[in-house]
Amino acid sequence: MQHFINVILPIPLEKLFTYSITKAEANFLKIGMRVAVPFGKSKIHTALVAEIHTTAPTVYEAKEIHQILDDDPIVTELQIKHWSWVASYYMCSIGEVFRSAVPGAFLLESETLILKNPESIVQEDALTDEEFLVFEALERQSMLKVQEIAAIIDKKNVLPILKRLLEKNVILTKEEVYQQYKPKLVRYVKLGEKYQSEDALGALLDSLSRAPKQSKVILSLFQLQGRNQKKTTVKELEEKSESSASIIKTLIDKEILEDFFVRTDRVVFDAAKKPSLLKELNEYQEKALQDIEASFAEKKVTLLHGVTSSGKTEVYVKLIADCLEKGQQALYLLPEIALTTQLIARLQNYFGQQVAVFHSKYTVHERVEVWNNVLTNKSKAQIVIGARSSLFLPFSNLGLIIVDEEHESSFKQYDPAPRYHARDSAIVLANFSNCNILLGSATPSIESFYNVKQQKYGYAQINRRFGDVLMPEIELVDIKELTRKKRMKGHFSERLLQGITAAVEEGEQVILFQNRRGFAPIVECTTCGHSPQCPNCDVSLTYHQYKKQMRCHYCSYHMALQQSCLACGMATLNTKGFGTEQVEQELQQIMPKLRIGRMDLDTTRGKHAYEKIITSFEKHELDVLVGTQMLTKGLDFGNVSLVGIMNADNLLNFPDFRAHERSYQLLAQVSGRAGRAKKRGKVLIQTYNPYHQILQQISANDYEGMYTDQINERREFKYPPLHRIIKITFKHRDYGKVEDASAWFAKSLRVSFADNVLGPEFPAVSRIRNQYLKNIVLKMKKDQPLGKTKAYVRKIERSFDTIGQFKGVRVIYNVDYI
Repeated sequence: MQHFINVILPIPLEKLFTYSITKAEANFLKIGMRVAVPFGKSKIHTALVAEIHTTAPTVYEAKEIHQILDDDPIVTELQIKHWSWVASYYMCSIGEVFRSAVPGAFLLESETLILKNPESIVQEDALTDEEFLVFEALERQSMLKVQEIAAIIDKKNVLPILKRLLEKNVILTKEEVYQQYKPKLVRYVKLGEKYQSEDALGALLDSLSRAPKQSKVILSLFQLQGRNQKKTTVKELEEKSESSASIIKTLIDKEILEDFFVRTDRVVFDAAKKPSLLKELNEYQEKALQDIEASFAEKKVTLLHGVTSSGKTEVYVKLIADCLEKGQQALYLLPEIALTTQLIARLQNYFGQQVAVFHSKYTVHERVEVWNNVLTNKSKAQIVIGARSSLFLPFSNLGLIIVDEEHESSFKQYDPAPRYHARDSAIVLANFSNCNILLGSATPSIESFYNVKQQKYGYAQINRRFGDVLMPEIELVDIKELTRKKRMKGHFSERLLQGITAAVEEGEQVILFQNRRGFAPIVECTTCGHSPQCPNCDVSLTYHQYKKQMRCHYCSYHMALQQSCLACGMATLNTKGFGTEQVEQELQQIMPKLRIGRMDLDTTRGKHAYEKIITSFEKHELDVLVGTQMLTKGLDFGNVSLVGIMNADNLLNFPDFRAHERSYQLLAQVSGRAGRAKKRGKVLIQTYNPYHQILQQISANDYEGMYTDQINERREFKYPPLHRIIKITFKHRDYGKVEDASAWFAKSLRVSFADNVLGPEFPAVSRIRNQYLKNIVLKMKKDQPLGKTKAYVRKIERSFDTIGQFKGVRVIYNVDYI
């Protein structure tokens, strides 16, 4: 009887592929183990075993696998079930979910090796100089890598040369799979076996009397081990004995010392401090906790609606402690990596070394180690803090999921596929794992609050700040009037400058929020009106002063700032608009003595950049912190008394049905950074339209009013949460192809969905990286069968793929896009 496996390949193909295996391999393999399989003409891919069976494929003959890569499964069956749901719901392939979910080091790469063809008789005079160099190198070495050949002939592109050698039968190629992950090994040292007895040791020290440096190394080793250290690293011994590596090597060569290696994790948190006791909850937190536990008892998704600085984190900590007491794992999802910096310290304070962190700023090796620790349910990975990707970790005993700042759009992945929403996917994962899930926010999303109103979700509320601190006083500053009266200093109103001066004089700190990075979004010639555009995208280049560069924020194209206009040649260039860089520079010029920091994408590119900025602000090394929206989410700075919002209008006037909801959330969240300790904080919002409804609702802290207005608008115009939305994007380099393809697709959709199809329309930025984009939006009623709708759309796509003139046009689905 033949045996087969169905495997998931990390490529965007809908179906699973079948490979043949031996009976012994069938007995050894388990679902969730990796195998290397040939795919296509020569490539080898890492595949994941999804099914083991005895049914041969009918359409093609199954190839044999290349090799088995694991001794045990690295992915659980529950994960594969969850990935299948993500692929089905968000209209992508399970291979794309697989590639996105696992650390890159698990997807082993195949490397092309070049070998000499032993059966070929080579006519050396028929070879070019470069071909002869390759042939001569293979005479001396049995095989070479492509990179090694590139180094030999000193050329980057060697593929044409290798192709010619293949045609002449001079060489053969072979694909070899290699591991990307290498465990970290720490080198330790101990006294040799011969010298363990006291007599032998005394004799050794006598013999080293003429070698004082070697004798000092031995004595230093005793001192280190005398401090109850079981093992001593070579590095520690070098530092203690003030000797070099060569002296230690000499002692190892003489077998006086022995060295050995111990595998260790790359990320190890300092656990010197004894974990502290959990804080006592106040009456409002206690009431919220009781409501949450009551909802959990009914197996409901629960929303915790707590105003900023109400102490939601302490409620989370209590729930995590209860989860750990039951011997279960907890997952704490955050929208921004910046938030993990503060939270790690807080959770370690309570739970010591049980906390693990997983996000994209960690190296691929560090992510593999966290993955393995979670898979084996190690004590150091009982609580996982992470961004949206941590949702895909191999939990074996998940008891609690907390989605903090659940309203955040950062939980939605846009590119590449899967374009999933971490909050919604976490709710499904909790259902599959039979665990509790809590959504927390000071400004819940309209969707979550609607589900509360429909009694689909449980609800708990904390409407007072911790310590009964008053909510910040919010003042709207009319900069339209001030600009007319010429009472603005750059982009700062007199009122804001007075507030900054008063706060700094009292030893307090200030946060300034401007949701645009760079110096200025537009550089314009005042003579002819020309503005430098990105050659690859339909956007103007943003000016970054610190590098004297014009940059595209979509494709990263950049050019040096021109001294004169590229169109008319006049040296009359001027900037329009402003970003965080300009805010920082202007304030420094107005108040030279201020210590100002900036936190945006440009200043947080390094691995520890978030940590450095946040720590320096916490330690009061900075008076003012200027930043984009990464400042708004859940950060806790006790000494901030003033928050300044530089321009609220660019948030309100964004062309999106969620613009007002997002404006309210963002402004309310950034306002919540003020006055979190004892003193009431102040928020100054600069705006050209202080009578705007959203701004009035923010100043009154009227979330319910905002929700009612938004839900009425969405009901009228058929938007979520009352309707579902699928955005279909068409992408190609040819403008005409995109135009025709999207029109054909929209016409096909209208046959069944009529007026619920919007578009096709070009988005605000209609060309990115030289690819034209056009969107269709499909609206569906809540009671409309989602599965049937998607199946119908897929059926149209299959017909679309058969039309020759649309070949090459990419169709991208974004389900529940936000």
